[in-house]
Amino acid sequence: MHKTKARLYGVALSMLATGAAAQSLSQSEIDQLSTNLTPIGAEKAGNADGTIPEWTGGLPQDAGQPLPNHFLENPFQDEQSEFVITASNYQQYKDQLTPGQVALFERYPDSFRMPIYPSRRTVGYPQAVYDQVKETAGQARLLNGGDGVENVRPGSSFIFPLPKSGGEVIWNHMTRYRLNAHRWYMQVMPQTNGSYTLIKLEENIGYPEQMPDIDPTTMPNTLLFFKQQINAPARLAGNVLLVHDTLDQLKEPRMAWVYNAGQRRVRRAPQVSYDGPGSASDGMRTVDNFSMYNGAPDRYNWTLVGKKEVYLPYNSAKLTTPGLKYADVIKAGHINPEHARFELHRVWEVQGNVKDGQRHIYSQRNFFIDEDSWMIGLADHYDGRGALWRVAEGHLSFNYQYQIPGYALETLYDIIAGRYIALGMYTEEASAPQLDGTPPTYNQFTPAALRAAGVR
Repeated sequence: MHKTKARLYGVALSMLATGAAAQSLSQSEIDQLSTNLTPIGAEKAGNADGTIPEWTGGLPQDAGQPLPNHFLENPFQDEQSEFVITASNYQQYKDQLTPGQVALFERYPDSFRMPIYPSRRTVGYPQAVYDQVKETAGQARLLNGGDGVENVRPGSSFIFPLPKSGGEVIWNHMTRYRLNAHRWYMQVMPQTNGSYTLIKLEENIGYPEQMPDIDPTTMPNTLLFFKQQINAPARLAGNVLLVHDTLDQLKEPRMAWVYNAGQRRVRRAPQVSYDGPGSASDGMRTVDNFSMYNGAPDRYNWTLVGKKEVYLPYNSAKLTTPGLKYADVIKAGHINPEHARFELHRVWEVQGNVKDGQRHIYSQRNFFIDEDSWMIGLADHYDGRGALWRVAEGHLSFNYQYQIPGYALETLYDIIAGRYIALGMYTEEASAPQLDGTPPTYNQFTPAALRAAGVR
């Protein structure tokens, strides 16, 4: 019965498709956020089969032991997989697989596999986030069918907790709860034989409402500040990227600058958007592939396909274990399945199709968005001919100490070329991402600060 209701709900949502601005929510709808829905809009109940459990609040802050240098103990380190999906048996699980996952089994039949673990609904957020979501529910409005948003209080998270269109689900991913961060990580683009060069990146991310020298009400359209520096290899070291991101990028487009260490010059960088090439990616990802999807959504019509159950890369703490060697993770064709963990979760599927008169190297994108975090867990990308081209995985890991999920690793597989890009690895670095350091200031995110950040 529960499954039937979920299917009917999904059909009703899909009929809404793209388009109209968000409708104001009734009080009875908003009240669901403390009854049959979680405080951010997921279904609180488990599924009829018992393979997805009830949400009971997520992992507590003491779910494991803090380790040195900001690492955390894996609370599921002793858990064993229940079964493994392989190229020989994936057909029996096809209803819970995405087209991209099926394509990976068919592209790498001898090596790609998915170890399936018990589903753990670990994601939870601070009470202040829940209070804000309920207080602001129904206030936000889509502009131009989802190209932008209005009536958003600065610093608000999950602005459409009861979404009624594909655009609203996309905006929940982009306005998900996040914290200021300073992190060091590796990016690699393995060749077909598995050889690769490590690219070491350092990033600082600041959110106006969390920065001491900014009154967020004076810049209500600012979403975040982002600075990324390449520290290795030597031929790229010292290049720095700076981005000021906005909520409504049609009203105020993203502003970006790059410092080129070889030229010792700061330049505006309008190419840092949409399908421009990602930093030091050898053309293996676009700018808007970063964090699974980011930036202005105005080049696509977004359709809410509905809700379904899918095996997501989830609770991926194996990929955050300090000392785990990058060489143990990065293999030819795809990452080592031994370090992956997949669980059955409910997702919102949203399909984006390029609008008439617009262009993008991906003519269609299908996002599978975890209901408990509003984070994209899987994404399929199609080329101009309509053929499946690139398949992305966002290996979600929950930081129970700060009550916030993030990506332990992002992968983007080119199933045509047989190559991929992986970014976010930090297990051989001196520190895991730092979420509790000194809050950044606005002066750290000005074009004038770029040259000082370069190392040569």
